[in-house]
Amino acid sequence: MKIVVLDGYSVNPGDLSWEGFKALGELVVHARTSPEEVLLHAAGAEALMTNKTRLNREIIRKLTALRYIGVLATGHDHVNVQDAEKRGIVVTHVPDYATASAAQHVFAMILERTNHVSAHAHSVFKGRWIKSPDPTYWIHPIQELEGLTLGILGLGRIGSRVARLARAFGMNVMAHTDAPPSAPPAGIELVSLDALFSRSDILTLHCPLTPLTERIVNAPRLALMKPTAMLVNTARGDLVDEEALAGALNGKRLGCALLDVLAKEPPDRKNPLLSAHNCWITPHQAWASRAARSRLLAVALENLRAYLAGKPINIVRK
Repeated sequence: MKIVVLDGYSVNPGDLSWEGFKALGELVVHARTSPEEVLLHAAGAEALMTNKTRLNREIIRKLTALRYIGVLATGHDHVNVQDAEKRGIVVTHVPDYATASAAQHVFAMILERTNHVSAHAHSVFKGRWIKSPDPTYWIHPIQELEGLTLGILGLGRIGSRVARLARAFGMNVMAHTDAPPSAPPAGIELVSLDALFSRSDILTLHCPLTPLTERIVNAPRLALMKPTAMLVNTARGDLVDEEALAGALNGKRLGCALLDVLAKEPPDRKNPLLSAHNCWITPHQAWASRAARSRLLAVALENLRAYLAGKPINIVRK
């Protein structure tokens, strides 16, 4: 079997091993694959592994040898699963590998904005503390999380882990989910979508990208939010209307936005959020701890082994 990894660098820049995949067939690992290179890099592949490289209808139809697509991620909106199914191609993904990493990143961003650790550390480095007439000072107000209300949109694995961490900080937690659990998790209030937007001091997004959730954060819903509120998005960039969010930030109708994802990645220079007031962006790294990436490759390897054994697991269906 010829196994081709289209964009291996983002998952494994050299600190992990592909040896397990090599044992299953002829392995070719491309660090990156541009849209123009997909057909060239994937030529003759029976199994394709993709992290974010798009596999659309046209590409899938032209890859006549292809029998298996392994998504090196949880989200799979970059693969045309419906057309793959029509061709009899099995598509798998890795449903749970970055829960701890992503939840940690949510609070890393929140704590940065409430405690301003980097700004204060930088001021010490620049000599301000040495020159200070007082034994302490602060550049920005320091805000406690205890007593604040965290709203969670989507209560899957990551959303539920974020809720647990929020409770540990003494926060009030509420959530909205399209698939409410039979018994609400302890300490979490289930609310309507409008209530979630209007009552949250911090609103964090953890829902999948679907036709119903695309641009679920839009101008009317942003207008419901408190002018001091934070919006956190570590899920999918297309959940947010970026023009509307930039407008709310620049108009000071929203406190700040903490984003790990954008609609287009890497972004264009013209993206309005790159210059928006109080908008803090990290480069889609919430999932990328070494421990999480190691789990990702281990599950992806098991997915491929199971497929070759005739008992595929973690199948994506449309």
